[in-house]
Amino acid sequence: MVTRKVLIHSVVVSSVLFVTSTVCAAAPAHSAPSADLKSPLKVCTTGDYMPLTSRDKASGEYSGFDIDMAQSLSEHLGRKAEFVQTSWPTMMQDLLTPEKCDITMGGVSDTADRRKKADLTAAYLVDGKAPVVRSGEESKYQTLDQIDRKDVRVIVNPGGTNEQLVKDRLRHATVITWPDNVTIFDEIKKGHADVMITDALEGKYQAKNHPGLTVVNPEKPFTRVEKVYMLPKGSPLTSQTNSWLTEMKKDGAFDALYAKWLK
Repeated sequence: MVTRKVLIHSVVVSSVLFVTSTVCAAAPAHSAPSADLKSPLKVCTTGDYMPLTSRDKASGEYSGFDIDMAQSLSEHLGRKAEFVQTSWPTMMQDLLTPEKCDITMGGVSDTADRRKKADLTAAYLVDGKAPVVRSGEESKYQTLDQIDRKDVRVIVNPGGTNEQLVKDRLRHATVITWPDNVTIFDEIKKGHADVMITDALEGKYQAKNHPGLTVVNPEKPFTRVEKVYMLPKGSPLTSQTNSWLTEMKKDGAFDALYAKWLK
């Protein structure tokens, strides 16, 4: 015979088990947070293309317009930005190396070759190539024809669109390849080279910070260049990055960074 006390205990336990199983069955299954949301956003950048990307050799810290943009993108994605050093010659190889780069940022130009190998975002800046020369010599280097002479020493950093333009357009000028894009402008000041052809926005920045140098006709550059961000082919981040860019331009955040770095 079952006593009344035991019977009550049995009913209570059964009720608790029923309620618990009902709640568990009704509660939605929550999947574990995506590993991507926990992992850092690996941003490959050269750190040598001010005012877009610069790396302080002493501290290793990065700064510039695209560095601030990278921080904004990482916050948008709920991740932390981790900057990975790359170079213009190795940029595509680094991007295509699994797990090395989620995105490449910092003065990357839209080219047909890059489109074949990687995803490119919508353009966020439009610029063009212009010559940087010693102040007072601007009249000598107004056109590519004036620059493309044997007695003109054109200095160029390897691996990017600056070098490609020199290869495509100059046939007679003396070309000097200089591997360090940070000190390359000093070579013009020292008289070791006459001209560097680069993006007008970099030319204006470097002329401002190198008294004695001038960028020639930056408002009328030799070419039209669209700046983009580059991601591995088929990356799920491509559409998210484009959406973030659209938001940045709509809410004024892009204009604020532009005023900070590019005006």
